[in-house]
Amino acid sequence: MSEFSKTRRTAWLKRKQRVGRRLHGTADKPRLTVFRSHRSIYAQLVDDDRGHTLAWSDAARAGDCKLPEGLAGKRALAYRVGHALAEQAKAKGVARVVFDRNGYLYHGRVAALAQGARDGGLEF
Repeated sequence: MSEFSKTRRTAWLKRKQRVGRRLHGTADKPRLTVFRSHRSIYAQLVDDDRGHTLAWSDAARAGDCKLPEGLAGKRALAYRVGHALAEQAKAKGVARVVFDRNGYLYHGRVAALAQGARDGGLEF
């Protein structure tokens, strides 16, 4: 791993820990956490009290839904992932969540996923 990659990853881990210290999911209000890779995006609902994943979604599980104007490519995929996760959450009786951006900026794919989850019926 190059020196640039090491410092970039170290900075991301520090941001992740700083944000994660303040967030805690419960059974009533689970934590919606996001992970971004270069090719895809993943999201899951976590009950931190029990250490249990309630629902999860990724690009392979993302269904088709009506996209807002101006979304294309990876942002459209992120929107679909958020919408699919919201549908799973509603099926399990979850309406409110705590959004954990996991150290990523609330911009681009992360914001699109959050918008998809909101449009799917989740509140945060």
